[in-house]
Amino acid sequence: MNNAKRTNLAAYMAAIAYAVIIGFSFLFVKLTVTATHPLDVLAHRFFIGLIAVAIPFLFGWVHLRFSLSDLWRIVLLGLFSPVLFFVFQTYGLINTSSSEAGIIQATVPIFTLILASYFLKERTSLIQKLSLILSVAGVVLIFVMKGGSGLNTTNLGGISLLLFSALSFAGYSVLARPLAKKYAPMELTLITMGMGFIVFMTASLVRHTAAGTLSTFFQPLTQPAYVIALLYLGVLSSVGTTLLSSFALSRLEAFKVSVFSNLSTLISIMAGALILKEHITIYHLIGTMMIIAGVLGTNKKQMHSKTSRM
Repeated sequence: MNNAKRTNLAAYMAAIAYAVIIGFSFLFVKLTVTATHPLDVLAHRFFIGLIAVAIPFLFGWVHLRFSLSDLWRIVLLGLFSPVLFFVFQTYGLINTSSSEAGIIQATVPIFTLILASYFLKERTSLIQKLSLILSVAGVVLIFVMKGGSGLNTTNLGGISLLLFSALSFAGYSVLARPLAKKYAPMELTLITMGMGFIVFMTASLVRHTAAGTLSTFFQPLTQPAYVIALLYLGVLSSVGTTLLSSFALSRLEAFKVSVFSNLSTLISIMAGALILKEHITIYHLIGTMMIIAGVLGTNKKQMHSKTSRM
């Protein structure tokens, strides 16, 4: 196996690991949001994440090197995700169901494909486009059948916020692609974790100050289950996934990496079945086959030099 093939294999493994971590994160999110306010969870989560990613820089194992010409792009990257992504998602979920959120989140690869074709000039074959749609359809099938209904148009406000959340993450993936080729994943992760910490810690403290409940900010940290869940979300789900996605984006096209996010749906189903003893039905299996076939088809090498253009 030559170096190019090894590099591509490592990128695909990173994308799969990213999907696995995200898939299990839903279980840990449930543990945290039942213990305290979502803004407190985000503040605690990114505080831990920032500490974890800052350690290699503090010990001099990794050095921060950014050109001023790229600084605005990196700040914009952190604005798209985690800031806008989590803000839109958190407040969108207030007036929508988890099924609706899952369906809309599945559209991220489609938005990424459109943005990447325009801004990055990434070209895809008809097979790749159809495969991506098949993968998205598999996720939608699972959530529609699980929730018993599709999108409820009476929740247009919440649905709109969730769409903005999906667009934000698609924008992050497209913007991260050229930056990931130039800078180390750890460097990009430090900036995004730093922005998440500043925004969510400020928002949480302002909320507590206005309500006169500042003394309760650290109270959830006395619960062992909350701390364990927070460590998973802060270190693995925040820092780990950013590092993995940055590495994958430095080697693979943005639309190819984004479709792996649909695999997280499969992981969450498996986790629910194994840990929460949730029931697996035939539509889970059909959706699973659609997602896997879609991921494989999207990442299929183009056979001809001339590809279809969006």
